[in-house]
Amino acid sequence: MPLTMSLPSSMDPATVDLVQGRLASIRETEGVAIPLAIESGSRAWGFPSPDSDYDCRFVFVRPVEHYLSPWPRRDVIETPIEGDLDVNGWDLGKAIRLLMKGNAVIIEWLTSPIAYGVDEVFRRSFLNLAEQVAERNLVARHYLHLGFAQRNRRLAGRVSIPLKAIFYTVRPAAALRWLRQRPGEAVAPMNFQTLIEECAPPPDVVRVLDDLLARKAQTRELGEAPLPEPIARFIDDEFRAGEEAFPKRPPRAGAQEQEQAEAFFRAMVEHVWSSSGATPQAERLSRLRTWP
Repeated sequence: MPLTMSLPSSMDPATVDLVQGRLASIRETEGVAIPLAIESGSRAWGFPSPDSDYDCRFVFVRPVEHYLSPWPRRDVIETPIEGDLDVNGWDLGKAIRLLMKGNAVIIEWLTSPIAYGVDEVFRRSFLNLAEQVAERNLVARHYLHLGFAQRNRRLAGRVSIPLKAIFYTVRPAAALRWLRQRPGEAVAPMNFQTLIEECAPPPDVVRVLDDLLARKAQTRELGEAPLPEPIARFIDDEFRAGEEAFPKRPPRAGAQEQEQAEAFFRAMVEHVWSSSGATPQAERLSRLRTWP
């Protein structure tokens, strides 16, 4: 399974080596394939600080016989957080189920610009599935809940706030604006600068964000200050508009979408293991039929 990497020169080579070592150990000890391993968090979103954490996220695929067992394996793999290094991932089946529920996290993983190792056939196929079956109203509700949580946690009731907290609340607000502007799409850009450029907030909002981005890239601590009025207005306006545009309602995914997701799952399990040079699926299935 050929994997491509895309790592900016600003990333610490020693930490990148630690990430790759963790991934190699997971493949060996868990017996899984990892067709997608990317960076999430502030580095991938496009607003890192010099001391930003390394948040590697991955999708793994178990051998086909594991999916035929009456005792399902765990659908998450977690490794200990050490210093600024955090590496964990989801089983392909879990990632698909969450996508169908409107969880935008897997969409962001698929569009991350920083890749520790990605099978591009897998990524393109998964993105294609997301564009077909992700329900935009549920994706928008994901960003709405995330935005409310960030605002309540980081901004509410404070005279002075950590300025870096602005990015974590503006990002879901901007994603909601982007989705409202594009009724036919459900996959908003992951990169913060691209998201802001495409959703075109008011000029005074852009000026504040440009200044904060430039400062955040150069310093470990932005300090605290009152929430800038243009930012407060933008957040409130977009959350209010998001609630009106994307009302709470049950998922609409039906039999056709589930069939598409199942077909994708089977195809990717086949693809991942056939392209890895491991025992072909047909041969492994033949062995299963020979018991006892």
